[in-house]
Amino acid sequence: MQYGICNLGIVPIRLEPSDTSEMVTQALYGDYFKVLEQRKKWSRIRFAFDKYEGWIDNKQYLEIEESSYSHLNSSDINLSKDLIEFVADASNNLYPIPVGSDLNGLNILQHHFDGTSLTSKSEKAHIITSAFLFLNTPYLWGGKTPFGIDCSGFTQMVYKINGYKLLRDASEQATQGEALSFIEESEPGDLAFFDNAEGHITHVGIIMKDNYIIHAHGKVRIDRLDHSGIYNIDKNIHTHKLRVIKKII
Repeated sequence: MQYGICNLGIVPIRLEPSDTSEMVTQALYGDYFKVLEQRKKWSRIRFAFDKYEGWIDNKQYLEIEESSYSHLNSSDINLSKDLIEFVADASNNLYPIPVGSDLNGLNILQHHFDGTSLTSKSEKAHIITSAFLFLNTPYLWGGKTPFGIDCSGFTQMVYKINGYKLLRDASEQATQGEALSFIEESEPGDLAFFDNAEGHITHVGIIMKDNYIIHAHGKVRIDRLDHSGIYNIDKNIHTHKLRVIKKII
């Protein structure tokens, strides 16, 4: 088994081993993973954080030893806190990194970091505050950063920068936590999931107080939430049908 770490700020992870293939998620600086298959130009990887799999360009990560992977996997929380920060190498070349980048690999990558980091879990009340960091971020399928994000990437990253692990896709996140029977039982920071006409969960957002929800739909935005689903306050229509509410924390 081979192992790797992302040494760049934001790297696309593809469905197939091709630059023209769909981006299904992103590797952020410091993300580490198992290399399941390696070809001449591409590698199929499985992230340690959420077990998500995809293809990464071989030029956009560094191989590491199994001992380094194990060390990273047992390390405490150490994430970049600001929307954009920089790490520097021995020659003082700067690498921009987005919020939520994992800083535990700094020594492995021989980089240094002078910014602010998150080193412990936050209380549930901080979930909404963190969600507002991404407000008006444009929707991007597979995205996980303030420059572009999808609905489940948004919820995953908000929870991550508060010290909690969510799986990658909305349908996977819906398997986590405790189901609630009514909106009235929910608290700010709980997750609401929505399904399509076939009954497949395709959307997720973070519940706020007073029956509002923050979610990625066109951009990260705030809409009303009722027993039917999400009511778009700009278009005056329901855009998503409520399936289940889950309490993760």
